[in-house]
Amino acid sequence: MNEDILVARHLVKTYTQRSGRFGFGTTSVQALNDVSINLRAGTTLAVVGESGSGKSTLARCLLQLQPLDSGEVLFLGQDLAKMHASELREVRKNLQMVFQDPFASLNPRMRVGEIVGEGLLIHGLGNAAEQQKKVVAMLKRVGLSEADMQKYPHEFSGGQRQRIGIARALVLHPMVVVCDEPVSALDVSIQAQILLLLKELQQEMALSYIFISHDLRVVRHIADDIVVMYQGQVVERGKVADIYRQPQHSYTQNLLAAIPGKKVMNG
Repeated sequence: MNEDILVARHLVKTYTQRSGRFGFGTTSVQALNDVSINLRAGTTLAVVGESGSGKSTLARCLLQLQPLDSGEVLFLGQDLAKMHASELREVRKNLQMVFQDPFASLNPRMRVGEIVGEGLLIHGLGNAAEQQKKVVAMLKRVGLSEADMQKYPHEFSGGQRQRIGIARALVLHPMVVVCDEPVSALDVSIQAQILLLLKELQQEMALSYIFISHDLRVVRHIADDIVVMYQGQVVERGKVADIYRQPQHSYTQNLLAAIPGKKVMNG
């Protein structure tokens, strides 16, 4: 039985937005409303929902990239929200993220070698020669070459840029990787390649994934467990096979019904 490596309990996050004719008023939007999830070590937890469901906010709050209003995020039993900046920086080596847009998330002025090696530099892991060796090894592992170190992001296709993003996240050998819609900007044929790469790397490096997606077709091929979010709340959770075979919530049923050729048994 896989033990939980990351546990989030009762997460609440509210945004304040300007409103009214001249923007003088404000309205509150609750992006996360009492959200709890758990990630089992060595597995993939998919967080599924349409745009605005709160899933990307959840991803950023889990990694403390955005502050929570309330709730706790436990990594190996330690509450990230209560850590000092220096403690959180140390833990961050084990908590990495692959972003949705592989072009926007890569600094266009940096060479690929610098982008992938930046985390090693920040955390002071090894000398320059050791860092370069790790960068080269990781680039090769994701399907790129040593020569690519000297190139810039604009010289690569979308799929190749996402491989760079994956290399950047994994060069630190993290324990948990949050993948925020990592294939949604890619062609379907390229999506399959990236999903296969992520699965292979998970097995090789004993990674635990939180996989954020709006597409149930995608998560079926990579996830072990699914959490379905709607308007900032978790409305359903379970094993992938159970959710696909017999979804209980009407929102989940509608998401599955939207998949071409997919028949759903109503629960």
